[in-house]
Amino acid sequence: MPDSTVETTTDDRPTPPRITVLGTGYLGATHAVAMAQLGFDVVGVDTDPAKITALANGKVPFYEPGLPELLEQSLASGRLRFTTDVASAVADGDVHFICVGTPQSKSGHAANLSYVEAATTAIARHLTHDAVIVGKSTVPVGTAARLREIVAQQAPAGVRVELVWNPEFLREGKAVHDTLHPDRIVLGGVSAYAEAVLREVYAGPIAEGSPVVVTDLPTAELVKVSANAFLATKISFINAIAGVCEAAGADVTVLADAIGHDKRIGRQFLDAGLGFGGGCLPKDIRALMHRAGELGAHRAVGLMQQVDEINMGQRDHVIAMATEACDGSVLNRRIGVLGAAFKPHTDDVRDSPALNVAAALHLRGAQVTVFDPQAGDTARATFPTLSYATSTQEAVEGADVVLLLTEWDEFLQADPAQLAALVGSAHLVDARGKIDAATWRDAGWSVRTLGRAA
Repeated sequence: MPDSTVETTTDDRPTPPRITVLGTGYLGATHAVAMAQLGFDVVGVDTDPAKITALANGKVPFYEPGLPELLEQSLASGRLRFTTDVASAVADGDVHFICVGTPQSKSGHAANLSYVEAATTAIARHLTHDAVIVGKSTVPVGTAARLREIVAQQAPAGVRVELVWNPEFLREGKAVHDTLHPDRIVLGGVSAYAEAVLREVYAGPIAEGSPVVVTDLPTAELVKVSANAFLATKISFINAIAGVCEAAGADVTVLADAIGHDKRIGRQFLDAGLGFGGGCLPKDIRALMHRAGELGAHRAVGLMQQVDEINMGQRDHVIAMATEACDGSVLNRRIGVLGAAFKPHTDDVRDSPALNVAAALHLRGAQVTVFDPQAGDTARATFPTLSYATSTQEAVEGADVVLLLTEWDEFLQADPAQLAALVGSAHLVDARGKIDAATWRDAGWSVRTLGRAA
């Protein structure tokens, strides 16, 4: 099929369009629920029967504030259902969203596109009428053009189908808001017809003022990874400056406040600390690095390499601070770890700096006990050899050093005097720079924070 598809008129399709969402992980489940909340009939499709059963029963298989309530409402309304039968779902649908994962390849930095390719193939093969296929997954630039070739090969003769790209910009912990009230809507590679269809799908957010950016396929593919690369760079920049502050006796938090007043810079993502993790930023900057190298854009490769190295170095720095607090060796020392998720308000431990530090200390012979208000189960599944507590108090009991690695409110609001009575030695390493250090010191703690002199 050529890149320029034949346009149809709105009279040739049902109104409103029926939506399918392929992939019901974090992105797909959230998107399916949001589309139902916007008033569309939606079918979520996945190859994992357990995931489909859970969602069909109103159970979200991950932690995301506000999503369980909206899932129940959408199911009760009759506008949302889930299935493993991709053929029937696609046959009934008009707009098909690809929301599957693009994890980092096991053999390198490249993105694994097998799930995206499989979803595209499945949609194309089972089409029964004209449709729009909408990619939301984060992919390397150039992927959509290849997927269009798959669609041309697999779609039944006589069916008019257009593949476009509409990247997602979800923040874990705020995904519901970000889907229902996006700060921008990017439409890549759309004809006038496909643009009209997607403007109908996003009519609610557009009416609220969400800006729409219409562009070509490569630009749309690059928007998400470029946004993540910029945020990662900002985090690694302030962490590099934090090292200068420690050496010079300066305070990186006050410094960040001061430069953040500059509207060209802004204060967000200028918190020095353990660095970024999760299922997006690390793998996205590595995929960008790999793809930029393939394209010969080597300056981007060098920049992303430095960003990644600075970020990973923060983990080693926190391990060194914990070791110093234990007089040079963590062997057989008790370490209480507060936090396992890569950030608060999620149970996601993918590439979590917190869990990585905990596991590294365990491998050095420390007795590590971890507590996280939401990520205990996911952490245990990833690192079953660590010990896990059911409360902050249990995690720190008898500890030689306590590490605050994820800035949950529960930890920031803890009573330092109460905790001081439970530990073996009142040493705290605040790897997120969020606690009131003076209050904790008044309660008898020695406190180390990244970006400030010891």
